[in-house]
Order: sequence, then structure tokens, then C-alpha cells
Amino acid sequence: MIEVKSISKSFKVSKRSAGIYSAIKSLFNPKYSIVKALDDVSFNIGEGEIVGYIGPNGAGKSTTIKIISGILVPDKGKCDILGVTPWKNRIEHVKNIGVVFGQRSQLWWDVPVIDSYNLLKDIYKIPDKDFKDNIELLTSTLDLSSILTTPVRQLSLGQRMRCEIAASLLHNPKILFLDEPTIGLDAVSKIAVRNFIKTINKEKNVTVILTTHDMSDIEALAERIILIGKGKILLDGTLTNLKNKFATHKTLTVDFKESNKDINIDGTTLLYKSKERLTLSVDLSKVKVSKVISLLSKEVDILDLSVDSRPIEEIIIELYKEYQI
Repeated sequence: MIEVKSISKSFKVSKRSAGIYSAIKSLFNPKYSIVKALDDVSFNIGEGEIVGYIGPNGAGKSTTIKIISGILVPDKGKCDILGVTPWKNRIEHVKNIGVVFGQRSQLWWDVPVIDSYNLLKDIYKIPDKDFKDNIELLTSTLDLSSILTTPVRQLSLGQRMRCEIAASLLHNPKILFLDEPTIGLDAVSKIAVRNFIKTINKEKNVTVILTTHDMSDIEALAERIILIGKGKILLDGTLTNLKNKFATHKTLTVDFKESNKDINIDGTTLLYKSKERLTLSVDLSKVKVSKVISLLSKEVDILDLSVDSRPIEEIIIELYKEYQI
């Protein structure tokens, strides 16, 4: 469905020192540096996938999205999406894609939301029945009924983002590009957006490419991640494999009947202990969690326990360190 092959993109950035003299000098003798945003980037994405496209600031995520959505033209390379080249066949291409930039708006600022939707209906030439059905579906699933007649400028950030996502799906696109869709949203709005993305992916088989710094979004939605750093693809694999590679420890918390016994189990590190609770860090390369629980049950009368994996944020930081980005 999406094939990106050896895409490269560079930008010419002006450089000058601070001060009036430097500003005047740069008018007559400007100096530039070349920033390579993308360097031989290649990947394939199949129909119905939800892919997390991650990396630090300046890694090239947004540049990639802009190229595969047809906004930017690469310096070299090929891109085939549903049989068309995005920057060469833009009219045909945009019929099949929806794009949401968390810090940009496609809605008209001073008119009610429903007026923006009617304008988009005319732009995309959406049939009346399809438009009506989509409005009903999007309004109910994203809880937009109370704000459709409100001017966009009067909406909260969470309300506006829900409206933006609905706008990008009015024309039944097969692919949805989401660039920081939950930036600045509260917990309730984030959960609503995540649930909606899961719903359209499952029910309409919409392919989703998600770029975000919020790793909880990636963990909640994506099965596959692509890591980009310094303009290059560094890793392409499943989130499960990534966790297995970097999640070398688990945290075991046990509540038990009051006991003063000392607990010493090989392969574990005691993080906290009281008369009724202890917390252990379990080194998975040395001992299995099930064995630790079995040994504990012989020492204390267990009332409750929980096993927590390493937070995804820590795993991603470890990943960045490994690739020095």
C-alpha cells in the first residue's frame, strides 16, 4: 500500500551571528548551511497497519509525513502510495489520505465547525449520502454534537483536535497520517482520540501512520514501530520485540501477612520492604518471575501481588542512547 524507497531531502538554512552589523553583512554576503532532513529513507507499510513513526526532535518525522502526503518534493527517491506518486498526482492522491498536524488546523477559524465540514464536502466532492453518514458516525464516536455550531476559535484544544480528526475522515480516506494528534490534550481527550483511531482502523481498515513523542500513544495503538534518527531509519520492528530486547527487568510487588523474615532470592534486588509489603527488581536474564513468586510463597503468606514491566518511555530512551540520537 505504501512503498517509500531511498527518499532524501535537504534544506538550505541561512546562518548569521547576532547583532545589527551581522544582519547587514548577511544581506550582501549571505551564508548557508545544508541540513539533511532525510537520508536514504526506505520502508513499506501494508493495508490496515497502525505504525508508530518515532524519533527525537529534528529526526525527520514531519518531513517524511509531508513528503508522503504530497506537501513536499524530495531531492531524490521514489514513493508509491496506492499506485500514485504523492507529489506528482496530488489531486488523485489526496482523495485517499487524511492528514492531521497537531499544531496546524485545516478548519476555518471564524466559522462554525459544521460550515468547515460543508466546505470540505464541496472540495472533496463528497456525495450527500456519504457526507451525512460520515457526519453521523464521526459526531457520535467523537462526541461532537454539542460543538458543531461553535466557531473553531472558541473551542478548547481537545475539542478542536477531535474536530480536526473528524475533518480528515469525512471523505473516507484509506490512509490517515497523524502528526502529534494528542499534543496538549488532557487524559480524557487522549483516551477518546485513541479509542476512535482503534475503531476506524478495525471497522474501516484505515491504515494509520502515527508520529508522536507521547510513548503511551504508541503503546496503546501501534503494533509496529519505525525509529528514525538523524534522517535515517534505524529500527523497524514490532513493539513486542522492542520490549523483549530492552525490558531486562520487571518489578514485583507483594503484599503478605505480617512477617519479619529476610528475603534473599538470587537474581533479584530488594527495592522496598516493610512488615507487610516488599518490592523486588527481577533480572529476567537470571531468574523467571514465576520462580521468584514460587520461592516467595514458601517464605511468606501472600495476599496480593503485581508484576510491572519497564515503562515504555525508559525503553525508548535506552533505544535513543543505543543509536546515539
